Amino acid sequence: QSLRPYIQDLADLGLLITDDSDVQTKSPSQKLFRPNQPITRREFARWLATVNNRLNAARPGRQIRLAVETTRPSYQDIPRNDADFPVIQGLAEAGILPSSLTGDNTTVLFRPNIPLVREGLLTWKVPLDVRQRLPLGTLESVQQTWGFQDAPRITSGALKFILADYQNGELSNIRRAFGFTTLLQPKRPVTRGEAAAALWYFGTEGDGISAADVKAEISTQSE
Repeated sequence: QSLRPYIQDLADLGLLITDDSDVQTKSPSQKLFRPNQPITRREFARWLATVNNRLNAARPGRQIRLAVETTRPSYQDIPRNDADFPVIQGLAEAGILPSSLTGDNTTVLFRPNIPLVREGLLTWKVPLDVRQRLPLGTLESVQQTWGFQDAPRITSGALKFILADYQNGELSNIRRAFGFTTLLQPKRPVTRGEAAAALWYFGTEGDGISAADVKAEISTQSE
């Protein structure tokens, strides 16, 4: 219920790509959406680029450039003929997704069809909020700020993204998507509703844009 406004705003902008095989419901925000179902890494990558580019339509410098089909693939399981190659490869080229391009030579598979987990969402989304060098994240700094009881379970590479998210105050992805919690559960699959909540806003406090802002702009222009 608390996630519904975020889902509704994105749905009103036509930004939630859904599965036509599902049963339709009366509510536009719930139509084919399945908010409680885990979202795959493929689907979230698609949403991430699509929503970021739509909300930042007036700011080309903040948009993700999609890869062209002649680009050399960064992942063995996302070939050029994959339907989502332009998006996933584009995110890799931008340094948003870990790959050999970011110096992570052990990441040769994208694993598109497994569920996205919470620390993965933050690793991908936070760079598109902060858009600058991230703070040095340590286990101690995350424990001192967020106070997560399960902080030791967080992958070391994700700590700086989680710390940076805390510095975004009430606009943090964790607060918006997961609410108040003393447990991050970093390996827990992200639901489609939680993913929508995270993507509802891009940026930092005082320098960002939400789906609601874009809706308001459209409404003003149509008057």
